[in-house]
Amino acid sequence: MSTAPADDFDPTASSLSGKVADEVMDELLAMRSSIDNIDATLVYLLAERFKATQRVGHLKAEHHLPPADPGREVAQIARLRRLAEDANLDPAFAEKFLNFIISEVIRHHQAISETRNGGSNAEGA
Repeated sequence: MSTAPADDFDPTASSLSGKVADEVMDELLAMRSSIDNIDATLVYLLAERFKATQRVGHLKAEHHLPPADPGREVAQIARLRRLAEDANLDPAFAEKFLNFIISEVIRHHQAISETRNGGSNAEGA
C-alpha cells in the first residue's frame, strides 16, 4: 500500500506502458479511470458509514450497552447476501466484506466504551 498523498496519484501509472499497443493502453486507462472513481466513492461511503457507527458507539457507551449486537449482525449479513445476489455479486465475498467492517466497528465501539466508561463493556463483543 502506498502512503503517498492522493494528489500524487498518477492514473496513467502502469507496468504495461510501452508493452502494449497504444489503443489497448488507452482503453485500459479509460476502464481504470472508472474503477478509480468507484474506489474513491467507496472510500467516502465507508468514511460516512464509520461516522455513523461512531455515533452509535457513543450512544452505546453512554447507555452502557455492549459494543456488539449479534442479532443485528446476523440480520445485516443475511440482508447483504440477498443484495449481493440481486446485484450479481458473490454473496460469500459480500459477507466477508461486511464481517470485516463489523469487526472494525466493534473494535471502535470497544475503544469508545473503554475511553468513556473505563472498559466496563469491552467484553461485550
